[in-house]
Amino acid sequence: MSKKDIFGDEIEETKDMASFEQLFAQSEQGLKTRVSVGDQIRGEILSIGKEESFVSTGTPVDGLIFTKDLMDENKEVKYHVGDMIDVVVISAKGGEIRLAKKGSKNASTDSLEDAFDMELPVTGTVTEAVNGGLRVNIQGKTAFCPISQIDSKFVQDTAEYVGRKFDFLITQMDKRNMVVSRRKLLDLQKAENEGVFMEKRKAGDILEGRITRLEKFGAFVELEAGVEGMVHLSELTWSRVHSPQEVVSAGQTVTVKILKIEDVDGRLKISLSMKQADGDGNPWNSVPAKFPVGTVVNGKVEKKETYGLFVNIAPGITGLLPKSKWRDHIDGAQFENKKRGDEIVVQIDEIKFEEKKISLGVPGAGEDHSWRSHQPASGTGFGSLGDALKNLNIKPK
Repeated sequence: MSKKDIFGDEIEETKDMASFEQLFAQSEQGLKTRVSVGDQIRGEILSIGKEESFVSTGTPVDGLIFTKDLMDENKEVKYHVGDMIDVVVISAKGGEIRLAKKGSKNASTDSLEDAFDMELPVTGTVTEAVNGGLRVNIQGKTAFCPISQIDSKFVQDTAEYVGRKFDFLITQMDKRNMVVSRRKLLDLQKAENEGVFMEKRKAGDILEGRITRLEKFGAFVELEAGVEGMVHLSELTWSRVHSPQEVVSAGQTVTVKILKIEDVDGRLKISLSMKQADGDGNPWNSVPAKFPVGTVVNGKVEKKETYGLFVNIAPGITGLLPKSKWRDHIDGAQFENKKRGDEIVVQIDEIKFEEKKISLGVPGAGEDHSWRSHQPASGTGFGSLGDALKNLNIKPK
């Protein structure tokens, strides 16, 4: 496709132009977007000022370095604009990058002290596991990270962290010791992520997540980085289950519906449902066609209460047989003696689809049994034995 200039005329693409565009694209690909405290950079000195100088960082933001860091023992600047220099990032906050010359006092002790005072993250590599925690190398200095502070989850095996690089917050620092925490940084990041999540999500949203862990009362689902919700056991499936392991496993990707989002004592609590997120698997969708009012079905007693029996009539479908429905029934005793797990025959009396409720009854209870107590008018039909004797004018002796 030919290219045009600003006047709309076609221009011929030269080999040099194509080469320039390729080089420019390559330079953009190699451009970093951000740096972190502790990063070591080889950059070009862009300008030298009286107090501060500028050095390229390989990102869209140039770094600031104190000009005194470019001086020799005689307090004379020994560098020139265009020289390359090895520097260390000592601060990256608010869109400003602060640098120090690699190997200088500012690049070690002072930069870590600044990170400690300003609660800035520093990058370190876990070198070994020791009693009670791990040793971490940060800018050539050894720090200690307690085992409880290496992650936001409970950690038993520390071997998986050895040799890996993480960001830490310095929680304690003096001339001899430095203590760091990764968990504190993760908690801060989690709070930030939860705030963003609350702004863009609401109850009723359907989204995907990953099962992180299982408890006897339900399953925890990671919805986004640092944001977890919980699916209660009763919300895992429409069928009755006794443990989450019957339905899901750790690491599994699931679709969930947000039931509630609330802030409880400064912590985000998200209630989720798997069964309500799966419309096709909702057994209630087939209830009107499968169980029309008046249908007699076989069920199983799921729970017995003082006011009636909860009867499961299909996987995920449970109805209530109120005690008032059998109390005056001729076979009421058999219903009274039913217990959990017993088979029972019931009739669909009413369906409240929106409320997901079914009212059950006793089969045949709606038939007319008034003949049992009906007495015909005197002089008609068979009447009573006394009426019959009277009609025959037979007097008892």
